Amino acid sequence: MNILVTGASRGIGAAAYHLLRSTGHEVIGHSTRGTDELVAGDLADPEAPRSLWGSALKRFGGQVDALVNNAGIYEAVADDAPDEEWHSAWERTLTINLQAAADLSRYAIGHFRDRGGGGRIVNVASRAAYRGDSPQHWHYAASKAALIAMTKTIARGYAAEQILAFAVCPGFTVSEMTDEYLAGRGGAQIVADIPLGRVATTDEVAEAIRWLAVAAPASATGTVVDVNGASYVR
Repeated sequence: MNILVTGASRGIGAAAYHLLRSTGHEVIGHSTRGTDELVAGDLADPEAPRSLWGSALKRFGGQVDALVNNAGIYEAVADDAPDEEWHSAWERTLTINLQAAADLSRYAIGHFRDRGGGGRIVNVASRAAYRGDSPQHWHYAASKAALIAMTKTIARGYAAEQILAFAVCPGFTVSEMTDEYLAGRGGAQIVADIPLGRVATTDEVAEAIRWLAVAAPASATGTVVDVNGASYVR
C-alpha cells in the first residue's frame, strides 16, 4: 500500500511511519520543516495541505491508498488570557489539528472516488475528545472531539464506495518528549490515573494505526480505538 503519514518526525507519527515501512508498505512521511526523508509542510498555512497532497501523489506515481492524519499540536492558553491571545491559540490549534486533517481527508476522498472507490483514512485523536483536558487546553480537546465527529461522518458517508475511516484515541503516551516529565512529579500523578499502571508506548499506538490503515475489516469503519490503559473507557 501507498500511505501518507503526517507528523512523522517524532512520537506516534515517527513510530507509525517506521512500522508501516518495516511491514512492507510504501510510506511518505511529513513534518513541518521536512528532512531528506520527510516532505515539508507547515499545516498552520492553509495552502500546505493541498501542496502536501500533491507532493505525495507525485512521489507515489499518482496513487495513494491510505492517509494517516497524525500531525497535531498541544499548546496551552490560559482561560483568562487576553482576547487576542485566546483567539489566536484557538485558530492555530483548530487549523493544524482539525482543518488540515479535514482538507487532506477531502483530497484523499476525491482521489479515492476518482479511481473508482476504495481507500482508508486514519485520524489520530485523543482521549481528550471524550473526557476533556486541562483548563489550559479547551481548544485541544475541542479539536480532537471534532476530529472524531469528522471520522464518523466520513465512515457513514462513503462506506458504500469502500472508503473507510477510523480513529485512534491515545491517552498520555511516552516518547522522547515526555521521558523527563514522567520521571518527575507529574509522572506519578499520570500513572496513578491509569489502571494498567503505565503510560502507552508510541509503538503500541503505532500498531493500532497500522492495523486500521492496512488490515481492519471493512465492517469496522467508523471505529475509534482507545489506547490509554483504561484511563478512560466508553
